[in-house]
Amino acid sequence: MHQEEFRVRTAGRQFLDLTSRIAEVVRHSGVRQGLCNVFLSHTSASLVICENADPAVRRDLERFMQRIARDGDPAYEHDTEGPDDMPAHIRTVLTQSSLVIPVRDSRLALGTWQGVYLWEHRTSAHERRVLVTVW
Repeated sequence: MHQEEFRVRTAGRQFLDLTSRIAEVVRHSGVRQGLCNVFLSHTSASLVICENADPAVRRDLERFMQRIARDGDPAYEHDTEGPDDMPAHIRTVLTQSSLVIPVRDSRLALGTWQGVYLWEHRTSAHERRVLVTVW
């Protein structure tokens, strides 16, 4: 088993491609066949496996989330850190904080058009911790 944590700085609401960084951890692990768990220990950002070829997919996902979890919606009670606070929590609950990806031949067994992304749900910059465990 091998475990590494790394940090990434977001620039506000965006998708950050983590695929190569996670793949590097898998290569360093020495595990040829197994599983890779990626965990994000935050409640206002999430992890997604998404198409990596056309950035329009990620723009469309953001537009979709803006419709179902609108910033500043007066129906939300929780707004301690601003109008994007509760929508960020909703987005995280609807997506994932943890992913498990098969490892084959010391590589992530992702499909041709798949990438692993951190989806920042807050509108301001944040530092996020990503824990990768390979076994």
